[in-house]
Amino acid sequence: MLSRLRRLGHRPAGRRSDRGAVALFVAICAAYLVLVVALVIDAGGRLRVAERTDAYAQEAARVGGQQLDRAAVLQGKGFKVQQDYVRQAAATYLNLYGLQVDDVTFSGDGKVVTVTVRADYRPVLLGALGQRKVTGKGSATLVHGVKNAETD
Repeated sequence: MLSRLRRLGHRPAGRRSDRGAVALFVAICAAYLVLVVALVIDAGGRLRVAERTDAYAQEAARVGGQQLDRAAVLQGKGFKVQQDYVRQAAATYLNLYGLQVDDVTFSGDGKVVTVTVRADYRPVLLGALGQRKVTGKGSATLVHGVKNAETD
């Protein structure tokens, strides 16, 4: 009689079926795995954007640092950059890559140029959830000299 009830799908009182439990476990694990993969891919993308933004800021500072104040050199006031030309050159360089200058600062003696650039990062998989601003910063020091680099 008992074997006949089991064949018909009858189960004793108090016992629950495990049917479907493995499928639910696999579905939860798969969703978690997809989320982890999305986080890894988008975090890597953000690091790439941050690296590129730093590189563009560094190059913009280098381009700006080449804008020498020729009048000061000819008057014997030393080597320093022309600040208006530095801003213009950095902005022109960054516009080639679709970026905007966030800030350009100069040292007190006018020999160090620091350029800050902001870029938007749009994640591939996380959408608006991971959208952030990325800041890149680069600086260049004006050096001169025939045999050795001099900064004074």
